[in-house]
Amino acid sequence: MQYPFITLSLLSTLVLLSPCIRGEAIAQENSEDEETLRINVTGSILDAPTSTPFRGDASLRDSTRPTYIINRQQIEQQGARTVREALRFLPGILGDGTVGTEVNGLSGQFIRGSNTSQVLILLDGRPINTLGFGGFDLSEITSDIIERVEVLPGGGSTLYGSDAIGGIINIITRRPSEDFSGEAGLQIGSYGYNEQNLELSDSLGDFGYFINYNRVEAENNYNYTIEGVTRRRINNDAEYNNIAVRLEQQIGDLALLRFTSFYLPKEQGVPGGVPVADPVFGQGFFNALTDNNRKYTNQFLNDLSLQLKLGEGDDSIVTARVFLDYLNTRFENRTASAETLSFTEPYVLQLTEQTQQSFETEQRSLGFQVQHRWQLAPNQNLVYGFDYRNTNVNNFSENFTTGIVTTNFNDEISQGAVFAQYAIDLLPEWTTVFGLRQEFSSLINGSVTSPSIGTKIQASESTTIRANYIRNFRTPTLANLFNANPTNIGNPNLKPERGDSFDVGIDQAIADFALLRFTYFDNTISDLIAFQRISPPENGVSGTWQNLGRVRTRGLEVSLNVQPVPNFFLFLGYTLTNPKIIDSTNPEEEGKELRFSGANKLNLGAWYENPSGWYIGLLMNSLGSYPTNNTNTEFLPGYTTFDLRFRAPITPELTVNAGIENIFDRRYQLFSGFPDSGRTVNLGMEYRF
Repeated sequence: MQYPFITLSLLSTLVLLSPCIRGEAIAQENSEDEETLRINVTGSILDAPTSTPFRGDASLRDSTRPTYIINRQQIEQQGARTVREALRFLPGILGDGTVGTEVNGLSGQFIRGSNTSQVLILLDGRPINTLGFGGFDLSEITSDIIERVEVLPGGGSTLYGSDAIGGIINIITRRPSEDFSGEAGLQIGSYGYNEQNLELSDSLGDFGYFINYNRVEAENNYNYTIEGVTRRRINNDAEYNNIAVRLEQQIGDLALLRFTSFYLPKEQGVPGGVPVADPVFGQGFFNALTDNNRKYTNQFLNDLSLQLKLGEGDDSIVTARVFLDYLNTRFENRTASAETLSFTEPYVLQLTEQTQQSFETEQRSLGFQVQHRWQLAPNQNLVYGFDYRNTNVNNFSENFTTGIVTTNFNDEISQGAVFAQYAIDLLPEWTTVFGLRQEFSSLINGSVTSPSIGTKIQASESTTIRANYIRNFRTPTLANLFNANPTNIGNPNLKPERGDSFDVGIDQAIADFALLRFTYFDNTISDLIAFQRISPPENGVSGTWQNLGRVRTRGLEVSLNVQPVPNFFLFLGYTLTNPKIIDSTNPEEEGKELRFSGANKLNLGAWYENPSGWYIGLLMNSLGSYPTNNTNTEFLPGYTTFDLRFRAPITPELTVNAGIENIFDRRYQLFSGFPDSGRTVNLGMEYRF
């Protein structure tokens, strides 16, 4: 990967410049000038609250695992509107999405050579991945309900189970405030972007509540040019109407009852891919076919938990949780044309009748978790428990002309597991963590054992060395297993994908004004599930899913932070990823780079902020080129964009914010045929009452 203006020597110089990740509980050392902000950079990062590596509250300093965090303050400063956008400037993850840069752009996460289906998505520590087709679209969750987002590269199947081959994204949502807090927000921007937000939060004695409503509307119509062809992006609109409710009841001094419910409906246009060469029908043919296609999602996520303290302190806590989720996605193919192109081997153009139809997936997940976090001794901690999740997915299609409904698959998976993770300080400077999970599944090959071990050594007051190994896995989706679509037959005998993740790293403090975090990793994914085509097709069946191939990814993750002078902060984040296909049924793929997953990522930024809340920052996001096929014959070029963000507290109640994304209007594609939106401008205000 090459950057046009960043050389290796500059990269080594910037080893002292990196993202300052600040939590709410930052120790501030202000001078007599109350507008001076000086913080302990090392303490603000390592003492930040983190829950993913522990299944409970702790600090990053206590973990052997490299975890990257963006908190609420940073989310607001960077202008992130969804969870997908909040991941842009974190190292360790390629989370720009694959089909656009708009607020509704489909989220795609790539961590250590894994794809979206191999990254586990947690909501407050419990899974929300869709088991029909895999993954979860992080553009569905708007940022107004987020307290922080934690990214744990390298997976975490020992504590959380399936889908964590590449890593984990844990979305921590907001809790009721101690005192009454009300906020109304308005945001407008390019291409018809319009957002309104209203929230109320308070604690009334032992009872607390947080209520939020967020509405987003955007047209997202813009001009683009791909390979010399200029067109206008249409049918790209979106509308959100998200509602969040959290209720908490303290029961005496030893128990906390909590209920959370999120309703996430979204309607959007689906413009599809952009044609760049159509010798038969002309450049506008495929665009005409997608002008009327629509997508509807309704996500209803519910969670009830009870936390009990067994004793007077926090050394023994039992948490019981039950969750019930309904995930519904409907895609309507309402193309205006009666004909379209199809390609049949050996790639002969044919005219076929275009069927107007819908494809719908309904998922219901019922689960519960019981765990006990127990401090056995001052130097020993144990967390153990039981997880269960039953998921039913019904996928069907409806022909709008005939009214015929066809069921593609309607089945379920039951997953249960026992797990334990034991941490011991063998010496005051030496911590070792052992973990083990036994997964039980209703699938034929679904039972899996996942061990892990991690260690960290405090080599000096400013230097910590850490190393980890974890065995991860991913259960096949129901579409992989039971699909009855003749072009995509399921295979009920599939084995889970297996992942072996190693990493070793160092946290190096430089006095109290800078911190370097460096991690080398080696991640291998075996028994990869991939579609194997039958040529020629037999009895109308074109292919099925098989366990094929092995990929090994090696790389680096760097997170560097510094405050050179009061009120001024700099950051650098770098991710080097090199995923190689080791084994494949196609010999031409062996030794080649895995498509999409191997882009290298560089983030730089500089900003000013003070205790009063003034903020102005310049952020850079740079992605290297990457192949779009596994034979590496086609590549998309890299790109570099700059964003400018500004926040100003006009009064104690009123804050104004503004931003320019992609200042220099750098146009690029994240997926072949899907353009970006170019330069965008937004302006907003927040009023607290």
